[in-house]
Amino acid sequence: MMKQLITVITPTFNEEANVARCHAAVRDIFQAELPDCALEHIFSDNASNDRTVEILREICAGDSNVRAIVNRRNFGAERSMLNALRAARGNAVVVLLPADLQDPVEMIPKFVLEWRKGTKIVYGVRRGRRESFALKACRKIFYRAVNRMAEFPIPRDVGEFQLIDREVVEVLREFDDRRPYLRGMIASCGFPGIGIEYTVAERKSGRSSMNFYRLVDIALNGLTSFSVVPMRLILAAGIIIATLALAYSIISFLVTLIWFREFAQPGIATLIVGLFFFGGIQLFFLGVLGEYILSIHAQVRQRPLVIEAERINFKTDSGNS
Repeated sequence: MMKQLITVITPTFNEEANVARCHAAVRDIFQAELPDCALEHIFSDNASNDRTVEILREICAGDSNVRAIVNRRNFGAERSMLNALRAARGNAVVVLLPADLQDPVEMIPKFVLEWRKGTKIVYGVRRGRRESFALKACRKIFYRAVNRMAEFPIPRDVGEFQLIDREVVEVLREFDDRRPYLRGMIASCGFPGIGIEYTVAERKSGRSSMNFYRLVDIALNGLTSFSVVPMRLILAAGIIIATLALAYSIISFLVTLIWFREFAQPGIATLIVGLFFFGGIQLFFLGVLGEYILSIHAQVRQRPLVIEAERINFKTDSGNS
């Protein structure tokens, strides 16, 4: 009986302290708990400037189950993952297993078990993340905001650490998105899924490239990719601000007319009304419109998803070495 092939995707950027441990952990878990499955482990590197690529070459030389895609520059984890997903051959694909193993490799056999029952999408639900209260609160707000605003349900507290069936992979291959938001793209496919809770582990070595700016960028991309609600909100905000400014002008006029009193020198009230009226509307509209225009701009220019420097151990597919 032919073994089912499971592809595991690991994006990397300056992960020299983690890639060998990640490779060993995935190899060992398949040998111990999934001996009836074949493994394809794809590392997608975003032009690391440490020894990550060198270590990946050594791993690929010693393990034919491991493949590597090296990008010419850092295109971001999401674009790198989608590019690797298009190259995946597995009957099922683990979309993201981080090199630092904060999403535990021990969850993969549980994912595979549910997948074999017929579930097309098996996703990990994060619990017990060790981070500051402020960051944890921001994540919760973001997950709930995206879920409420999207045109379809996106599971809460779920990232790209999930296993998807080949049928889902083929649908995702048809997406032509230059700023992919993978967890939203997967949810938008409409396949049935099930969540399994897990505790996020501590990063044992190295430093994560995920900072506050990157989290904000991902959040804004998620909101603008699958929802028009922000556009409707700025419309409502503009109307509210204009109404408040108008109300202020009427109250100021009535107070002056009835009690012959002024809140400020003549002309100041008019300036305040004008500033609030135009400034409020412009800031709200320009900010959100800018996010949508940025997404449109990236899409219409039709630039490559990533530009690869080389592929390692892909000889049978593309002739590259």
